[in-house]
Amino acid sequence: MPSNDLLPSEQPVQLLDQTGSRVVGAAGDFPSDDAMLRAHEALVVGRRINEQAYALVRQGRLAVYPSSYGQEACEVAAALVMGDRDWLFPTYRDVVSIIGRGVDPVETLTLLKGDWHCGYDPVEHRVAPQTTPLATQLIHAVGVAHAATLRGEDTVVMAMCGDGATSEGDFHEALNFAAVFKAPVVFFVQNNEYAISVPLARQSVAPSLAHKGIGYGMPGERVDGNDIAALLSVLGAAVDSARSGGGPQLVEAHTYRMQAHTNADDATRYRQDDEVEKWQDRDPLLRSEAYLRSRDLLTDERTSEIAAAAEAVATAMRDGLMVDVEPDHADLFTHVYAAPTPQLREQQAFLADELSREEAR
Repeated sequence: MPSNDLLPSEQPVQLLDQTGSRVVGAAGDFPSDDAMLRAHEALVVGRRINEQAYALVRQGRLAVYPSSYGQEACEVAAALVMGDRDWLFPTYRDVVSIIGRGVDPVETLTLLKGDWHCGYDPVEHRVAPQTTPLATQLIHAVGVAHAATLRGEDTVVMAMCGDGATSEGDFHEALNFAAVFKAPVVFFVQNNEYAISVPLARQSVAPSLAHKGIGYGMPGERVDGNDIAALLSVLGAAVDSARSGGGPQLVEAHTYRMQAHTNADDATRYRQDDEVEKWQDRDPLLRSEAYLRSRDLLTDERTSEIAAAAEAVATAMRDGLMVDVEPDHADLFTHVYAAPTPQLREQQAFLADELSREEAR
């Protein structure tokens, strides 16, 4: 039998119930009032980002958008528990987390607009480029964490993925390497019940995804992914443990993807409306607001101020992404390698010749 130190809780950790009331006798340290208010503000901004991005897709200003509508608590908490020198390794769905780390929203969405491979400087922001292939970023995350340890730095890496990624070989390789070398990584799985159209029951029969850490000698924990208080507590503890030399941890957040996988997906083909409706009452934003109002920490005036700040972010996104960028064919070859290979130079010259012939016609 595995050590009890490795076993996740039988039920996901929950500090706030669906009505926004504190759970009596719940395990875990409850965040401070300031932390809860700051998280709620970020939730409101995150929700507005998702709404605006979906509108921009319909207007043809984004090529695709993988919404995190309903999962914003996971996104917000992951960003808030990290320190300035920590690294975030996101997936394609983690736009809200990236913006929460201070990356400009327009730069964040440049990839999804199709203008560039990555619209921001990963080193400056300590945020790796978004990845579309499942789980490939996890191995890179472990490498960064191990390198930081070798340099004597106290850097922690937040490595995010979805439930579908746990079926990939890269996921298991990353966990094994991190456990063996005690790399300071928090593997954060947002279990939103579907890998595109494949339900969780067709992906794994383990008691939970958090249990997968046991095979690598890595502790796991489960948390209500729509409870911002529980997320701040569980993820914060995992980051603190990793920073103090406790090694990696696997955290599974139980949440739900309220919207389709992307704007190109028809979710009605594999799930029913009544299933989605059951999760609407678990909205992390409504739960957070109810708690703060019950504590007189959120007034109507403050709510209006937060909404105005979120609208300002949405306006900046809209204005920035409405600007047309004149494509430069040279960009196809820039930054592919630090020093261009002979083959790359040959391809660049071939394209330049083709374009010059076209212009001469």
